[in-house]
Amino acid sequence: MRTSATVLGVCVAGMMAPAMGQEQAGWVEQKCRAYEAAWAQALETHGSEQMNYAFIAGNENFIAGGCTTPADICPRSNQEIEIANALTLALMNAGTASTFLPFKCPAPPSGAGAWQGPGL
Repeated sequence: MRTSATVLGVCVAGMMAPAMGQEQAGWVEQKCRAYEAAWAQALETHGSEQMNYAFIAGNENFIAGGCTTPADICPRSNQEIEIANALTLALMNAGTASTFLPFKCPAPPSGAGAWQGPGL
């Protein structure tokens, strides 16, 4: 009887795994649609006059990749920082974790005299 219960447990777990995987994939798609909408709104609101091509392309490529490919988009101009902040707020309000966002700037060289502590 114990063997039957074990087999049943394994079968039920096996049936649930695809459903959980589909649910997770659906959540990623939902987050990506929210990001795409927030990106479009940010461009409409803030424009793109002071944006570097790398910032624009990084966001467009992140969306085109289904928001699943790693991206290291570094906002540099004031306008890019405003847009990154707007995207962050929009996505956090949509229920995503901050780890979903594609923003990451390289650490400054250690000899640059910049703050090297937590938070950077």
